[in-house]
Parts: sequence; structure tokens; C-alpha cells
Amino acid sequence: MRSGQDPLRALTVAAVTRDLAICGVVRCEVARGLRNRRVLERYQAHWDVMIYVPTDSRLWHSVEQTLWRLDRQGIILPLPDVIVACCALRLNAALLTHDEHFKRVPGVRTLDRLEV
Repeated sequence: MRSGQDPLRALTVAAVTRDLAICGVVRCEVARGLRNRRVLERYQAHWDVMIYVPTDSRLWHSVEQTLWRLDRQGIILPLPDVIVACCALRLNAALLTHDEHFKRVPGVRTLDRLEV
């Protein structure tokens, strides 16, 4: 959005050939940055049809273990980033991101753009 492009348009095109997933942390982080109610509702409509990664006790255990291992290696990452990374790992999914933190979580695959 910062570059003047509509990310939902790209996601809609990508959804034709692949499954898209989201977790609660991503929803909340993106939603809080949206200033316009109509834009928020448009995003919510798209999120509501994506695969939702639940944050159940299994996921929290994975987050806890990942944080513990990374911390012992001197890699201190924000909790929300590790939650998102563990959600991606649960689905064996790639993360669409420009955030370098995710590359520090073992096993996480990242994409900086969608190949459509």
C-alpha cells in the first residue's frame, strides 16, 4: 500500500493458483494500521475467506520452544514475529514479507513478492 499498489488485487490473482492463509496476529497487525473503515472492511472480507491458522495449545508450545531455542543462540526476535513464523511452519507455507526477522527462524521460507 505504501507504494501505491493494491495488495489485495495481487492476493486475489494469487488465490487462483494457490491457497492463502492468515493468522490472528497478522490480521490484527495489518488492521491496526488501516486508517479508513471501508479499507478495513475490504481487507476483512478477503481475510475471512483465507485458511485460518488457529492459535491452539500446540501452536503456543511451538512458539515457546522456538523462542527458547533462538534466545539461547542469542537471536532475540519479537514475539508476534515468532508466532507468525510458527503459523507458517505449521502449514509448511511461505511467508510473504519484507521483514528480515523471519529469515532467522529455522525452516521458515519467505517471499518478498508474489509470483503470479
